[in-house]
Amino acid sequence: MGDRARALLAPLLGLLLALVPVGQAVADGPPLDAVRAKARAALARRDPISAEVALREALRHGAPADALRADLAAALLARGARGDAHLLLDGGAAFTPDTAALGWRMRGELALADGRLPDAGKAFDQALRLAPADADLWVSIARLRFAGGEQAQAVEAATRAVALAPQNPHALVLRGMLVREQFGLRAALPWFEQGLAIRPQDPDLLAEYAATLGDMGQARAMLVVVRKLAEVDPGNVRALYFQAVIAARAGQTDLARSILQRTGTALRDMPAAMLLGGVLEFRAGNFSVASGLLARLVRLQPDNLQAQQLLARAIAREGDVRQVAWRWDGVARQPFAPPYLQALVARAWQRLGQPRRAQGLLAPEAKSRPFVAIPPDLPLGALALRYQDGPNFAVLAVPYARGLLAARQFDQARDVADRLRAANPGAAEAWLLAGDTRMMAGDARGALTQYENAAAIRFNEPVLRRMDAALRAAGRGRDADAMTARYLVQNPASLTAMRLLATAWAGGGRQAEAQAMAQALRARDQVL
Repeated sequence: MGDRARALLAPLLGLLLALVPVGQAVADGPPLDAVRAKARAALARRDPISAEVALREALRHGAPADALRADLAAALLARGARGDAHLLLDGGAAFTPDTAALGWRMRGELALADGRLPDAGKAFDQALRLAPADADLWVSIARLRFAGGEQAQAVEAATRAVALAPQNPHALVLRGMLVREQFGLRAALPWFEQGLAIRPQDPDLLAEYAATLGDMGQARAMLVVVRKLAEVDPGNVRALYFQAVIAARAGQTDLARSILQRTGTALRDMPAAMLLGGVLEFRAGNFSVASGLLARLVRLQPDNLQAQQLLARAIAREGDVRQVAWRWDGVARQPFAPPYLQALVARAWQRLGQPRRAQGLLAPEAKSRPFVAIPPDLPLGALALRYQDGPNFAVLAVPYARGLLAARQFDQARDVADRLRAANPGAAEAWLLAGDTRMMAGDARGALTQYENAAAIRFNEPVLRRMDAALRAAGRGRDADAMTARYLVQNPASLTAMRLLATAWAGGGRQAEAQAMAQALRARDQVL
């Protein structure tokens, strides 16, 4: 056949190939349905390389790219090859009708991994239009909503995923994680245990189960689960992290640092790993390195009092007492401030020659003072200009509201907080800010309503501290004790809950219970 004849026949051959049903064999390769089934089975057993090999082999044998693009993207994302996934999915790449839902979900997963949340939402919307009953898609939607601060909507999506596929391990593990945020550690255990009864070797379930047991203080049970995780998934970086935690709790600092360093950069953005790294570097005497790790964590989680306290301690050991005094004075004067942080800031003021400021922190009434505004890091005018660029975004609204509170402009602060809450009704942090503005204005009952709404979404220690203070300010001390005791049942290792109860019992005449709780704190190297 001459070149001219081949050129004339080429479009016709292309059309004939396009008409081959996707389930049929193409060229001398296996049927596409069999190829996809083989790849998906490999992904189910967490072997993305085998999945990719099978798919690329089929492509080399003439399989149409559009029919396998979605599955190949899933394999690439599973092994962390986001750059290759971009090459595959970007530029208007198409899918066959029977793989389009998966393809759009993969586009959404890639955007979510990149931090492009609006793009992820648009892709998931396309996938949802094609496959509204896909449990894995609802898991992805829940993850997106949680990443965007929409905790209530994330719970709804995860609940939908479990309803669609009660034995789906991805749905169960995410539901357990959200229950842990919403109700506490103990309430989450049945979800992980239910998942492990179905998939006893699933690494994600094992990892979250181990993390929950560790946070509850059940070190021996955690160790059993961690060993299982390392056995079924030897390269799992979270298994290494858990081993580092166990070594750190046993006082083996060098071993813990060595294990944590083996994770490389895989856990660089994991808050718990930042905290552990900061603690270990502090123990090793590397105060500057510790400060760097903890400073990143504080920027990510400004309400994390443990991180704030450790960062202040590291900076103090570096000798910068001026920064300790000025930066943490506002936090140390809050009614929920840890005693160690109060003492640290007081010593800093003493060394700066300002004993009166130190005395206010060391006085017995320091534990019962009302909320005070934390001074902002920019002038109010600059904060107002930034706020105008995005009044519905917490990163701009929260500093501006704090600046208004510090200037005692309570009505304006409340308006800023209420606008943020209206724009983000599923975000617990927005309800907290609305409560804080009312608490600062002396409206404890109004604040309590906002805090209760936050607790219905995400009941963590920042919510606990605020609700405890609001209940006591409203004259409901017994309700505060009962609420904090319930929190401690769900989160038995919570030092915050233990301190709140010990202080309340001591002030309420329950000396025996207060002394027992103080003793439990001392056993954990903590002071009341």
